Amino acid sequence: MAYTVKELFLTAQGEGVNIGRTAVFIRFTGCNLWSGREEDRATAVCRFCDTDFVGGTRFATAGALADAAAALWPAPCPPGGPRFAVLTGGEPLLQVDAALIEALRAREFTLAVETNGTQTLSAPLDWVCVSPKAGAKLVLTRADELKLVHPQEGAEPEHFAGFPATHRWLSPMDGPRLRENTRLAAAYCLANPAWRLAIQAHKTWGIP
Repeated sequence: MAYTVKELFLTAQGEGVNIGRTAVFIRFTGCNLWSGREEDRATAVCRFCDTDFVGGTRFATAGALADAAAALWPAPCPPGGPRFAVLTGGEPLLQVDAALIEALRAREFTLAVETNGTQTLSAPLDWVCVSPKAGAKLVLTRADELKLVHPQEGAEPEHFAGFPATHRWLSPMDGPRLRENTRLAAAYCLANPAWRLAIQAHKTWGIP
């Protein structure tokens, strides 16, 4: 299988439990909830996405993509300190398959995925972050992290009270109402301590 990747870069994870951790981000093109084209945003299931996942570079094989990811890592892996890669998008699980997971593991990567939860996993991953979207049925039935963009009409936090997740985050919806959305998310977390406030710190660090 070939893979189309919008971005492949070394950074530090900017949010969630792994915040600050050095990581190779593999951003795949394509999403099942929005085409990525502005003319389609008004009719998309997810209308607030701020990520560019259209176009990109094609990798002919899993090995070629895994080699490109490994080449970005700054130093050899010390014992007990494997490389870390985050599979994101778009919706990465439209492309991530068992062959790619195996190829990345062969290059000593610990693997995390950031997904909308509407697609199945082809093989187990080390860390799963699910970010539900209103109007999209969840297929994944558990996660290490549940990261909910807030507020979303039809995807209020209480709708996910029974969803098995070790960590629960409310991420204020970006945009012109970010200050108000941050206030709302913080207030909800203070009243419901099972949830934590998620801030996208990388946007203040000046890194991708």
